[in-house]
Amino acid sequence: MTLRTREVTWSRGGRLVVDGVTLSPRPGETIGLLGPNGSGKSSLIRLLCGAVRPTSGAVVLDGTPLTELARRDAARAIATVTQHADTVVDIVVRDIVALGRIPHRGAFGGDRQRDSEAVADALERTGLTHKAGELWHRLSGGEKQRVHIARALAQQPRELLLDEPTNHLDIRYQLDLLQLLTELPVTTVVALHDLNLAAMFCDTLMVLKNGRVVAAGPPDEVLTPELIADVYEVNAAVRIDDQTNRPLVTFRPGRVPGGAPARS
Repeated sequence: MTLRTREVTWSRGGRLVVDGVTLSPRPGETIGLLGPNGSGKSSLIRLLCGAVRPTSGAVVLDGTPLTELARRDAARAIATVTQHADTVVDIVVRDIVALGRIPHRGAFGGDRQRDSEAVADALERTGLTHKAGELWHRLSGGEKQRVHIARALAQQPRELLLDEPTNHLDIRYQLDLLQLLTELPVTTVVALHDLNLAAMFCDTLMVLKNGRVVAAGPPDEVLTPELIADVYEVNAAVRIDDQTNRPLVTFRPGRVPGGAPARS
């Protein structure tokens, strides 16, 4: 069993932002959420992690609605990296990453050796071992993003939710991060803007438009010129890359045939 949604909807401020979405990932699968700004990707991530309650439908973990689970029990299974994660208190990187171990600590503390090993592993996986003793305010935007990803990895979750985790990262770290996600023994749902990165690393793509799912399936079935024109209002050509055997999208300037001018 994994984290799932059943016909979930969510209205915010009188506007329906997630509309009847059912998500049923296979254990260990990497699902990429695609869609333009305002399509509902971040809202769906918030529903999946239990940050907000659905207006209708259900988000369930191992068959139990999240609304019925203790917060600590959910946190042991689900880790989340949001777009605007920040740390107000200026502490060192190692201590921020160690916050991911909190759900595993009981009333009498946790297993210090296991906690230490989990933190060290998360720092190594994200290329931050040499930054472990550095203060938060001295980090670049990309380094801060990697610290929050490391915190999520230190949590050792079964389900990993990431909202635009490649923002602020150089291309090297974008590739390294997404490669890492595909190698982790977890079920991952990741919201992305870059169609080519999504095609390269995700097992399944789910495309949202105005809160609804308009396509879902393997990248080579989902990413078509017609879908990209409909959802993103841009012209694109799609071919299968000879080396990766994954779809490769090439964008073209100009108007979408029969549609509005391409948005910036």
